[in-house]
Amino acid sequence: MEYSVIILKDNEEGGNIGMCRELPEAKSQGETLDELLENMKDAIKLTLEVRKEDQARHLAGRHPIYRRIHVTA
Repeated sequence: MEYSVIILKDNEEGGNIGMCRELPEAKSQGETLDELLENMKDAIKLTLEVRKEDQARHLAGRHPIYRRIHVTA
């Protein structure tokens, strides 16, 4: 799956700061662009893992009904 990464130069510390557009809690930094992108992959994977664990915790012992909906913005 692909995610959009917003990249900003860190004027105070140097290097780069990144955040994921689709997952706002996924953020990282890196001295080089390549390092930042690798760190962002890890941040996105960790965010998805935490979200999955949170959802499993909320659903534990319940009997959910799943539906798909289409939303236009």
